[in-house]
Amino acid sequence: MTQTSSSHTGSKSEPRAPSLLDALIPLAILIALLSLSVYFYGADSSYGPNQIALLLCAGVVALMGMKNGHSWNDMEGGMLHGIGLVFGAILILLAVGALIGSWILAGTVPSMIYYGVQILSPQWFYAASCIICAIVGLSIGSSWTTAGTLGVALIGIAGALGLDPAITAGAVISGAYFGDKMSPLSDTTNVAAAVTSNDLFLHIRHMLWTTMPAFFAALAIFSVIGLTADTGTASATDIEQLLTALKGEFNISIVSLLPLALLLFMAWRKVPAYPTLIIGALVGCAIALIFEPETARRLGGGEGAMAGLKGAWYALFDGYKSTSSNESVAELLSKGGMSSMLNTVWLIISAMAFGGAMERAGFLQVIVDWTLSRVKTVGGLVTSTVLTCFGMNAAAGDQYMAIIIPGRMFREAFADKGLHGLNLSRTLEDSGTITSVLIPWNTCGAFMSGTLGIATFTYAPYALFNLICPLLAIAYGWFHFKQMPLSAAASAR
Repeated sequence: MTQTSSSHTGSKSEPRAPSLLDALIPLAILIALLSLSVYFYGADSSYGPNQIALLLCAGVVALMGMKNGHSWNDMEGGMLHGIGLVFGAILILLAVGALIGSWILAGTVPSMIYYGVQILSPQWFYAASCIICAIVGLSIGSSWTTAGTLGVALIGIAGALGLDPAITAGAVISGAYFGDKMSPLSDTTNVAAAVTSNDLFLHIRHMLWTTMPAFFAALAIFSVIGLTADTGTASATDIEQLLTALKGEFNISIVSLLPLALLLFMAWRKVPAYPTLIIGALVGCAIALIFEPETARRLGGGEGAMAGLKGAWYALFDGYKSTSSNESVAELLSKGGMSSMLNTVWLIISAMAFGGAMERAGFLQVIVDWTLSRVKTVGGLVTSTVLTCFGMNAAAGDQYMAIIIPGRMFREAFADKGLHGLNLSRTLEDSGTITSVLIPWNTCGAFMSGTLGIATFTYAPYALFNLICPLLAIAYGWFHFKQMPLSAAASAR
């Protein structure tokens, strides 16, 4: 993508350096507008109102950048650059929508729900969901793929058992992010190691000190919730009726799980995410046409092979529409399709336009520099890094920017305090990677909300691993616990 910069358009003077006030004004306006959005629209605020707030504030940033000497083309280029950074994520998001629709049509998701309802105990469901997603996330290195496949099924199982979908979403996200964070196959784990010039496996080993305690603490809390809270409103009769309804609409069998097995295998073999998801969706369509031909033809609204093909195509772009007389089944399975992700795409584009403008205007740099100027202790440095990464997730709307920008900015500060770069890479993961899913307009928060069907602010209190890990990182900093000194560089290997 070609970017236009004022320094390359023949302008006679360089833009002026922005002040801290310049940088804070758009953030203050954004916070005010987002708060008003939530006040007016509640959980529906991410379905349009937040997008308006983000785009309006992108305009505010552009005007302030122009005040400092940037041209409109320069500021627009920053917005386009920001949006360009997430095109890959948008493709993955659309592919996940298609995959969900085709997997429901193929009976994959219904079979996962059918077997899961019978295997998973309501008392241990939340903890088990966290563990299952952690194992899969660790195996394939992708929280998004884990949530978009197993997470969707677990939300369905929770609904069938009458369990809280918000707690389930929190357990899914906690497990998926633990697995993603600790996997050498994870892109964010590799980015955090690379931006700090650390060995990947040394980085993962050093993360164990914060990641494992946070995960076990989250697991303990999910276990207590499952054992002490309401274990579900679904009676044995309700569950039996649901299972009967699933068998009445789909041919439940192990064969239906083949798309899941193929997808996990491709992810394990490091096939890129987008082709993995698209192939998984197309295999789902093939399974549907072979083993669910009547269901495919019904969705296509006709008879014969062409109607079945039309139904499979429909599931890819607009999801599955259940005709079950059982309201629970109809609600569980009427979802998916690329169209279901369009609102999330809108939110991500709006957020990245704002984040790109903030970066091009130099406002993000000013905020980081101001933060660094006030750091006096190791505890203060770690706390500042955590808060900066969280702020970047909110201001820039993307976890990669929340890892890369603070990673570049804080390298010298950690060295000046006599700290090994592994402390920085661990802190970047403990905050930049982990907190991204807690912000509705961040790419990760928008993805999880759109995929799991639970508003970000609704599941956020239960994303326990994601809440505990940054707090542990801060505590370790203030108590100087497991802060590797620079002198340990040789022994670290």
